Amino acid sequence: MKLSNSALLALAISSITATAHAESISQDFVPTELNSKSAQAETKGFIEGQSLSGSTRNWYANELKRRDDRFSYNHNGVATPTPRRINWVQGTILNYTSGFTEGTVGVSTEVAAYNAIALDRDRKDIAGKNNRTLTHSDGDAVGQWSKLGLANVKFRVSNTTLTAGRQNFSTPIVDVIGNRPLPSSFEGISLHSEELNNLSFDLAGFDRVSPRTEQSLSKFRSEYSATGVETDKVYTAGLNYQPFKSLKTSLYGAKVKDFWNQYYFGATHELGDSQVLSLTTGLNYYKTVDEGKKLMGQIDNDTYSLSLGLTHQAHSLTFSYQEVSGNEYFDYLHETNGIYLANSLLSDFNGPNEKSFQIAYGLNMAEYGVPGLKFNIYQARGWGIDGTHYRGVAYTDPGAKRGDLSLMDGESHYEYGIGASYAVQSGPLKATAIRATYTTHRASEHQADGNINEFRLVTTIPFNIL
Repeated sequence: MKLSNSALLALAISSITATAHAESISQDFVPTELNSKSAQAETKGFIEGQSLSGSTRNWYANELKRRDDRFSYNHNGVATPTPRRINWVQGTILNYTSGFTEGTVGVSTEVAAYNAIALDRDRKDIAGKNNRTLTHSDGDAVGQWSKLGLANVKFRVSNTTLTAGRQNFSTPIVDVIGNRPLPSSFEGISLHSEELNNLSFDLAGFDRVSPRTEQSLSKFRSEYSATGVETDKVYTAGLNYQPFKSLKTSLYGAKVKDFWNQYYFGATHELGDSQVLSLTTGLNYYKTVDEGKKLMGQIDNDTYSLSLGLTHQAHSLTFSYQEVSGNEYFDYLHETNGIYLANSLLSDFNGPNEKSFQIAYGLNMAEYGVPGLKFNIYQARGWGIDGTHYRGVAYTDPGAKRGDLSLMDGESHYEYGIGASYAVQSGPLKATAIRATYTTHRASEHQADGNINEFRLVTTIPFNIL
């Protein structure tokens, strides 16, 4: 698929129109200065600043494979195909965070207990091991399980914090993923600094990940590897810089020992007035090259996405183009959200040499007197997937029906989805979020994601105890 002349014309007109109307978002330069306030100087104390809070999430997903694609479950010791998979889990987080002690160096601690209850325990419904519901070796659900999701100590000087232990961490390469009943977390040490008003820094090293649907810690592996190789050393560093009030940028790098070195640049620019017409432009770029023992094989991959979003009052329209230049997947670490690409949807649209285009529309009902209610719809298409030049082994699986790069020659796929969400605005259930989505994906013979329809209904209720 290629962008049609009408699509290119629409993008051009959108940019020109937005420029003509956009004057209210400041384009002023932001000089870099020391922060005038110190978070540590304003601490309330270890006990005085403590909190006990959490959330509970009811997570339901119903998937239906179409055409000749199937899931599989263990029936009397025999792998039995089934077109449908259902996962229904209640995930609850109870989080205790102390305040920082007073003084030049403040000390704080954070502990969070994670609990999951399988509400659907039918082996046929779950249709597989440890995908979204934790299971025993025979595929039966673990009815209820718990773990320490977070357990760390923090040290703070001024506006710089060092965290040691199991923690949340968020950057474009190593990022907590929270799209299931429980989120992931990482074991290691991180440093976050905000000593400057428009420039922040991150530095971290991790050796284990706490997966979303597992009780134990695991080594790191890639999202798309067919060989299951692991590493226990991930190092990352980077910065976020806002040179103008309308422009935010990020620059990060990571070394995943014996896998790859990965580099990221991102920028977001805003122009105009959303009550008239505003334009938001987003750029994300990743460079990935093999490293050390090259357990993932040879890698030389450049991947980027460019998005243009128009907003007029309640309405938004976004166009996103994404391209992979490389004979392997654009890959990232499993159990992370380290893929800040515009077309990462149900499918990541990240096949070798793949190009993709998405159109999305959003409606914010706050403009019509219903704050908290939003709707969205999108369609994305990917084409030109070519893995025939791949010479490694990490992404080849001769026994697999889909996903073997050596079989991908001109593969294509498309996806569309519709969603609605509502956030309670007041009362005892304030900030409770309800979201329903329906997604359809269709693929050519060897494209990895296959043919599937999925319905999700997720309700998240936050609460405060202390």
